[in-house]
Amino acid sequence: MEVAAFDFDGTLTRRDTLLPYLWRGLGWPRFLVGLLLSGPWLAAFALRLMSNHRAKARLLRVSFGGRTDVEIAQWTADFVRDYLPAQWQPDMLARLRQHQQLGHCCVIVSASPGIYLHEVGRMFGMNGVICTELATQDGALTGRMATPNCHGEEKVRRLQAWLAQRGLKKAVVLHAYGDSSGDVPLLNLADYAHYQGQPWVRKPSAHADAQQA
Repeated sequence: MEVAAFDFDGTLTRRDTLLPYLWRGLGWPRFLVGLLLSGPWLAAFALRLMSNHRAKARLLRVSFGGRTDVEIAQWTADFVRDYLPAQWQPDMLARLRQHQQLGHCCVIVSASPGIYLHEVGRMFGMNGVICTELATQDGALTGRMATPNCHGEEKVRRLQAWLAQRGLKKAVVLHAYGDSSGDVPLLNLADYAHYQGQPWVRKPSAHADAQQA
């Protein structure tokens, strides 16, 4: 079995998608308030004084806490329909289609939240979406993560668990595509890997989790 694992932001898309999702959903005034309330955490992350996980958790809590499932579904429908079409990387979409035509199992492995990545996965006919899931309670988001931030080494752990659940872990030829240091562990795991569209040469990944996915 051959498996193709694609990062999302900066790989299938041209740039990060979480912040555009937030400002489109929240509107500029509430989006700016969210950034201000998360500012110290984001600054600490930029200075490498705080992990990606903690800074992102703060931003998600401030931005999503209390948003209803119905509201998020509308945000996602608008985002996927109106914003993402201009963000796709044509070369990477062609690679994805090639893998699918060859009958390979194709998955997204991304730190971006499942609230919109699962819709993207359905749209592209992906076999799986492995991402950062957000917790819900009584029909609304709590603002907390239901899974660890799917970044760096966590991408490898989550993909291996996903493969093991399907009995594929020991019989896989893995192709991986990424664009940032947060993808290095996944690229190093692969039999065939590409970084920013170019063949990847395995490198140490000790500092991967200090960078943004």
